[in-house]
Amino acid sequence: MLDVVGTLVRLGLAAIWLVSGAVKVVDPIGTTVAVDAYDVLPGTVAPVVAAVLPIFELALGALLLVGAGTRAAAVVSALLLLVFLAGLGQAWARGPSIDCGCFGGGGAVAPGEEAYGTELVRDLGFLALAGWLTVRPRTRFALDRRWDRGDGDEPGDGDEPGDGDDGGHGDGSMTEGRSAPAGAGRNPR
Repeated sequence: MLDVVGTLVRLGLAAIWLVSGAVKVVDPIGTTVAVDAYDVLPGTVAPVVAAVLPIFELALGALLLVGAGTRAAAVVSALLLLVFLAGLGQAWARGPSIDCGCFGGGGAVAPGEEAYGTELVRDLGFLALAGWLTVRPRTRFALDRRWDRGDGDEPGDGDEPGDGDDGGHGDGSMTEGRSAPAGAGRNPR
């Protein structure tokens, strides 16, 4: 059951990055305006960040979608979300009225139309998803599973303890092709 939950979390976080990145890629000017509205980067750096950020988000989304490097992608996602949370928090504390631009748009809005609290709670939720995958990156239908084991992830294929496959030993051990632990054959005194 945890693998199913993890799979939904992985695909959800992938969708978040893919949508966020795609919206920004198709509107590079709007993305630059959104990044610049935070007023934390020098004017020459904001366009560079605005150009690189959507590609980075799309790459994270693609990795999570196929389940390649899931833990690393989750850690990077968490770090990026912490940066976003810090940006939102400092903007809220300083007082400018801006839209975060997380899913397009962004930039200055009329006073009272900003949604800092909602955006912070939403990003904390996204951070929780990244946290789940950092702690438990194993999910179904992920390339990581195939690469880790060199086989599929079918029940009973001997890749999980207690899955009913004892590796052909008949004694419940799964040591086929492995050497015995150090000291296993010694007589303790």
